[in-house]
Amino acid sequence: MGPKESNWILVAQCPSRLGTVDVVTRFLKESRCYITEQHSFDDRQGGGFFIRTEFRPEAEGFDRVAFEAGFAERAAEFDMTFELTAPGTRMPVVIMVSRADHCLNDLLYRYRIGQLPIDICAIVSNHPDLASLAEWHGIAYHHFPITPESKAEQEAKVWVVVEETGAELVILARYMRVLSSEMCERLSGRAINIHHSLLPGFKGAKPYHQAYDKGVKLVGATAHYINDDLDEGPIITQGVESVSHTDYPEDLVAKGRDIECLTLARAVALHVERRVFLHASRTVVFDR
Repeated sequence: MGPKESNWILVAQCPSRLGTVDVVTRFLKESRCYITEQHSFDDRQGGGFFIRTEFRPEAEGFDRVAFEAGFAERAAEFDMTFELTAPGTRMPVVIMVSRADHCLNDLLYRYRIGQLPIDICAIVSNHPDLASLAEWHGIAYHHFPITPESKAEQEAKVWVVVEETGAELVILARYMRVLSSEMCERLSGRAINIHHSLLPGFKGAKPYHQAYDKGVKLVGATAHYINDDLDEGPIITQGVESVSHTDYPEDLVAKGRDIECLTLARAVALHVERRVFLHASRTVVFDR
């Protein structure tokens, strides 16, 4: 286990008040914990304070229960909510996908080599196409076809998978169906979607071909938490790459696939490392 993997993570947020940084750092010092990384942000417009701290205990026999109880007493004065994550924690996830496999393949590779601290509990799809890929990785694959008439029934099956696996995060890795308002509400703050991000925006079929016809000079992707507004949830991260007149539609598609993979993987990493805070309709992101 390397130095980063041996660190505990403490994240907290509260209203803006004098002493918010001190209450965290002082308690860690008194608990004989050495801070290895720290980020904080005070939103002077929205009035919120956010902090993420990685630390390692210097004393033997670190007592998590005692630490949380002690810090809760200090945090109460600031109306501060917090979460403590132990070293080596791997977040259980469910991946949803349709037919395009580039984002799924990328996540599976990063998972296989240990780059992402996740456990992929299941893959859910509205098509059977990628079942063999899941089988090769030893991951359960659930094929739940969907029609406008069966949407509620299909989403009920998806929810059973999420609950039975204990998934803390759902990754929409090019899942090409719109989730219902009820499903978005259930997964609020714990479902990440990826989609292309082009200027100007191109709706409908073959967006990269439309972009080529307009002579765009940038292609990009956006990873965000889902909400009831299609592709307009709180943004976690975005990626962009230059293109030129020498790039044909198939080149734009290929570059788009690459940037979607990188942007989604980065968003997942930021989420599972507890670097993202939801703040109204926006996010606070402490990058690596």
